[in-house]
Amino acid sequence: MTDTRRRVKVYTLNEDRQWDDRGTGHVSSGYVERLKGMSLLVRAESDGSLLLESKINPNTAYQKQQDTLIVWSEAENYDLALSFQEKAGCDEIWEKICQVQGKDPSVDITQDLVDESEEERFDDMSSPGLELPSCELSRLEEIAELVASSLPSPLRREKLALALENEGYIKKLLELFHVCEDLENIEGLHHLYEIIKGIFLLNRTALFEVMFSEECIMDVIGCLEYDPALSQPRKHREFLTKTAKFKEVIPISDPELKQKIHQTYRVQYIQDMVLPTPSVFEENMLSTLHSFIFFNKVEIVGMLQEDEKFLTDLFAQLTDEATDEEKRQELVNFLKEFCAFSQTLQPQNRDAFFKTLSNMGILPALEVILGMDDTQVRSAATDIFSYLVEYNPSMVREFVMQEAQQNDDVSKKLTEQKITSKDILLINLIIEHMICDTDPELGGAVQLMGLLRTLVDPENMLATANKTEKTEFLGFFYKHCMHVLTAPLLANTTEDKPSKDDFQTAQLLALVLELLTFCVEHHTYHIKNYIINKDILRRVLVLMASKHAFLALCALRFKRKIIGLKDEFYNRYIMKSFLFEPVVKAFLNNGSRYNLMNSAIIEMFEFIRVEDIKSLTAHVIENYWKALEDVDYVQTFKGLKLRFEQQRERQDNPKLDSMRSILRNHRYRRDARTLEDEEEMWFNTDEDDMEDGEAVVSPSDKTKNDDDIMDPISKFMERKKLKESEEKEVLLKTNLSGRQSPSFKLSLSSGTKTTLSSQSPATNLPGSPGSPGSPGSPGSPGSIPKNTSQTAAITTKGGLVGLVDYPDDDEDDDEDEDKEDTLPLSKKAKFES
Repeated sequence: MTDTRRRVKVYTLNEDRQWDDRGTGHVSSGYVERLKGMSLLVRAESDGSLLLESKINPNTAYQKQQDTLIVWSEAENYDLALSFQEKAGCDEIWEKICQVQGKDPSVDITQDLVDESEEERFDDMSSPGLELPSCELSRLEEIAELVASSLPSPLRREKLALALENEGYIKKLLELFHVCEDLENIEGLHHLYEIIKGIFLLNRTALFEVMFSEECIMDVIGCLEYDPALSQPRKHREFLTKTAKFKEVIPISDPELKQKIHQTYRVQYIQDMVLPTPSVFEENMLSTLHSFIFFNKVEIVGMLQEDEKFLTDLFAQLTDEATDEEKRQELVNFLKEFCAFSQTLQPQNRDAFFKTLSNMGILPALEVILGMDDTQVRSAATDIFSYLVEYNPSMVREFVMQEAQQNDDVSKKLTEQKITSKDILLINLIIEHMICDTDPELGGAVQLMGLLRTLVDPENMLATANKTEKTEFLGFFYKHCMHVLTAPLLANTTEDKPSKDDFQTAQLLALVLELLTFCVEHHTYHIKNYIINKDILRRVLVLMASKHAFLALCALRFKRKIIGLKDEFYNRYIMKSFLFEPVVKAFLNNGSRYNLMNSAIIEMFEFIRVEDIKSLTAHVIENYWKALEDVDYVQTFKGLKLRFEQQRERQDNPKLDSMRSILRNHRYRRDARTLEDEEEMWFNTDEDDMEDGEAVVSPSDKTKNDDDIMDPISKFMERKKLKESEEKEVLLKTNLSGRQSPSFKLSLSSGTKTTLSSQSPATNLPGSPGSPGSPGSPGSPGSIPKNTSQTAAITTKGGLVGLVDYPDDDEDDDEDEDKEDTLPLSKKAKFES
């Protein structure tokens, strides 16, 4: 048969059901010795490399589409297509395919489609099944080809599986395996490898039950040792029989359970070690194998769980002091694997599993194990404890609280035995193991810290009407456990610098701080009382002097979390103990370096400024301004200073502060009528709001009160003019995160404070600024007109318009002045202010 070359493109169907172009080349057909049959070959036109080598299987369905396209499936999830440049080339290759399969070239499809109707499928299945060749050495190659050709078609796979089941064919194949091994028939062993591997890919549970039976499984593993791709066979059976040893830590009386454990181990070994890594197209073909292992594990857990004698003996030997260390380690490792198997259970079955372990006393047993010196045993016990905490933290919390209550009752009866809770509580053992972790990387400590965090997290505590679990457990934890957690922190911060500053200690303290920071965020008053009473923050800030930047940042993060709560109890504690001093020192020692420490400290002060935390602002400026005033590469500290000055002026001049709030409320005028309406409402409110029994002020007293009010305003105006240029300079330099700059600053002495309702008549000297007849007093011949005083008192900055005269208001000035003369003197003065 002569080869005919034709130009084609090769396509494969990807996982997204899209066709991928694999290259352009020339197609030919011919006999390939390696594939033992006629095949399609495509060689790249660029370099002659082989793009496609596909055997024309007798039972594969080939389709001819659109005169220039041939499509077929190599496997269940692997579709191929050849797109021809010329129709003549497509016709010639199609004739070759039909010739091999014995079909008429006039058809467009060589086999019936797999996706047939259910009725047709049933009819086909009811027809005589697939006939297998006789199981003989001489026909192993034929059997291997039959198995390989059946895999692409789901229908043929089912027929092959049924034939293998009904005829007991697998056992006959395994008998041939022994013959081939005895004869050292390597070719036959290679064929058997392909056959057994193909049977695995049939994905049938009934076949697996035969292959994984006690009498067959080792022979199946033996067949899989002879991979044709390897020069030497593997030695899987030798490993399973000689190297791998089954340790029965507690005698298992049930033979079925014992056999199931052996089977599961061997099948897991086949999946992980013996079978080659499945290709993308074979992964789904082994889904039944995964399911077989899964259900075996579920069955093992269930059978062990029902064997009360077995579990009773297990926990008795775990806690028995007479048990030797090697035996105890085996018991703990078994229990760890037992818990790991439970992760395959459904949620309701897993609930029953852990309840059974709890009833059998797993937590008291773990407490005994964790108190031992063997690090390997403790490590396994920690893993078991993590399973329990992740499954049900409330169960663990309930146990430790009951344990503490029992200990308290015992200590009351036996007062002479002074045993601290640290020596007996399970949760304190966990904390101690975290603190005493000898691993340089603190791997175990990190795991234990995560478990503690889960236990103290209010989010996973049972939400009841009275929130008893959160209240009770946190009360217990801060009473019995917190001192153990903070012990290394307190021991290392007795001086101005950390006593020990090696890397491992710094890592440990960073873990402790991480947990404490979590507590600050979630525990409200429990942690607040502990921090303030034990002066924890001052101790933590000692770590700002550590040579390890990550530890200093952990300390800063702890304080930042506290400040972020904006709690005045914390703020008063910080101010009383001058706890900004270590932060400022660290900031100054950092110098001009632009690093994480610099940015984190600036962010903390910026938060105080933006959130306008008045008490901390005043404290920082009053105590640390001289150290920070030269920092000009950010405007944070100058902004804090400005905040501070504004606070002081508001405190010193409450009347002018209220005046500013009035002006702020009427900052933008809309029209004259609206302003008049608002004035009328304000006047009415002023009169209506006078309390019963309030003294009625005579006109003369009103004049004096008005004079006293205007006196500080006059002083303010004089001071304003002197400070105006300086203030403009500060405001131009300061960027207050988008907030508007204040239009003016107030700074009057407290001696000018007056009130309308309570001031007694005062005698003013003639000519004084506040006397009725002085030129500066309202109502005197030399008083400033209304519109002039407004313009002088209100300034505009940054493009913002205050209360000024508008051009369209000129015509109303006379009317406004007439109206002004009719107002009571006190209201007139108040309006002008």
